[in-house]
Amino acid sequence: MFGRGKGSDRSGRSELASAIHDCRRALGAIVVFSGIMNILTLTGPLFMLQIYDRVVPSQSIPTLIGLGVITALLYASLGFLDQIRARILIRIGAYVDEVVHPKIFRAVVTLPLRNALPGDGLQPLRDLDQIRSFISGGGPAAFADLPFLPFQILICFLIDPLIGYAVIVGAVIIFFLTMLTDVTVRKASEDASQRSSQRFAVIESSRRNAEVLRALGMGKRLAERWGEVNRAYEESHKTVMERSGTYSGISKVFRMMFQSALLGLGASLVILNHASFGVIIAASILGARALQPIEMLVANWKGFIASRQAWSRLNRLLAQFPETEEPMPLPAPKTTLNVENLAVVPPGSNRPSVVDVNFALKGGNALGVIGPSGAGKSSLVRVVIGAWGPARGRIRLDGAALEQWHPDTLGKHIGYLPQDVELFSGTVAENIARFDPEAQPDKIVEAAKSAGVHDLILHLPEGYSTQIGEGGSALSAGQRQRVALARALYGDPFLVVLDEPNSNLDAEGDAALTQAILSVRRRGGIAIVVAHRPSALEGVDMALAMVNGGMAAFGEKEEVLRKVLRPNVVPAGKPGPQVVQAGQAPQPQKGREEAAAS
Repeated sequence: MFGRGKGSDRSGRSELASAIHDCRRALGAIVVFSGIMNILTLTGPLFMLQIYDRVVPSQSIPTLIGLGVITALLYASLGFLDQIRARILIRIGAYVDEVVHPKIFRAVVTLPLRNALPGDGLQPLRDLDQIRSFISGGGPAAFADLPFLPFQILICFLIDPLIGYAVIVGAVIIFFLTMLTDVTVRKASEDASQRSSQRFAVIESSRRNAEVLRALGMGKRLAERWGEVNRAYEESHKTVMERSGTYSGISKVFRMMFQSALLGLGASLVILNHASFGVIIAASILGARALQPIEMLVANWKGFIASRQAWSRLNRLLAQFPETEEPMPLPAPKTTLNVENLAVVPPGSNRPSVVDVNFALKGGNALGVIGPSGAGKSSLVRVVIGAWGPARGRIRLDGAALEQWHPDTLGKHIGYLPQDVELFSGTVAENIARFDPEAQPDKIVEAAKSAGVHDLILHLPEGYSTQIGEGGSALSAGQRQRVALARALYGDPFLVVLDEPNSNLDAEGDAALTQAILSVRRRGGIAIVVAHRPSALEGVDMALAMVNGGMAAFGEKEEVLRKVLRPNVVPAGKPGPQVVQAGQAPQPQKGREEAAAS
């Protein structure tokens, strides 16, 4: 029922529209069921009409029983079709979610690498949930009933033209109230959605940094900040609820008044001998039933507005990630890494953090990247691994630009240890194996041994099967860093990039890190190490000094270190060498002597 069919053309449609289009046959069935159900809803009024006009005057019990049996069967059919329609809508919602959620996930985890997003970044997931809830609820059913409103009005005209005209007037008034609700609530609803995202972002950030809040006494101040954001959200939400509640209340009172007015109109027709006595009840029920599609539309209008806004946001988001053909598979890189005329602008910024960087490495090289904080070292390596896109220039592995690789394929050839180590909820083995379901245990152990963390893992409560918790909370900072190093080395990737890999390591960890870098070099791989501590550079043979986003020096490690380390001429017994940041001129000797004398 949900198949795309042969020759289905997705061109010109958004991802969401294509998913809905795939369900066109199911939606057609919904319309057919709605038509039959609208006919079956006449059961009640017709039964009442027959009771008052036929059974009561004739006092015939067999007629009453016969009508009762027929009515029961019709109501059972109505209930059966209603259940079928509801289940189809639930399955349509599930299908849309199943088709779109992989693209939403890809967008959510990719957007932070492109833009600095407001809020908590999870709004697309909430938007998809909103659309699915609306589809699976009563909203589409209300719209499916709407085309049959003329049929209901026609039945009212057949009873009496005055009743038909009265129903038309009632339908127009309720529809006008619905449109007025849309106009007054739309802007406030969009604002409430944005405030909600900001609200979740603040509280999630506070939850992740609970230790800092407690240790530094920041809990009260962050609570006040969250309170301000929450109050702004509550104000927007209150505006939405008040406005929609006002028009909903007006609609509710009008419907009750309208049904009573139909009773009065039916009674006047009976008094004037224009209709039978049963028309009094039948007119009231038919009139109310004729307005039911609009009433259902009013009841679901808030969800419809929210879903329409979610639909628009998701379409804009998914348009940034069009379907592309997977590039032709390339051989695994084995020889060179080239960085050509590279310039980097961080996501959400318009100021470059790296400019005009050029260097080349070959298999067996290990490059140490040094420089002061803010020199652009981390920005450089994020582009080298393909996490960020370059503003200018190219990164090439064996001559092929990173853009020529599919990200999942490229990831097999890259190992990366970020400055801020992040592990995922799962076992130690799963994290080392990058959650590869086909990972071989010997490969996991090999990566752990390369990182010097095998013995440490064996001393954990359940060894490699130890659950590390969210973000690796069950491990110490040093343990997390060493497990993440094993993850970077898993599968013997050609390019291994380590950003401040020894920030939480002890002497034993430093030694294991050096051995890991040397092992990458021995097997013909390339390692890049961003470091402030000299111990991280023990295993490298090349060095790159950076200052203000540019290259201060590049070449053999000893040669580069000589350029950035200057001897300090001081009296005997005083501290010796003076460390000068790359790109800074050493202090003149005369000036230093004058400063010492003063």
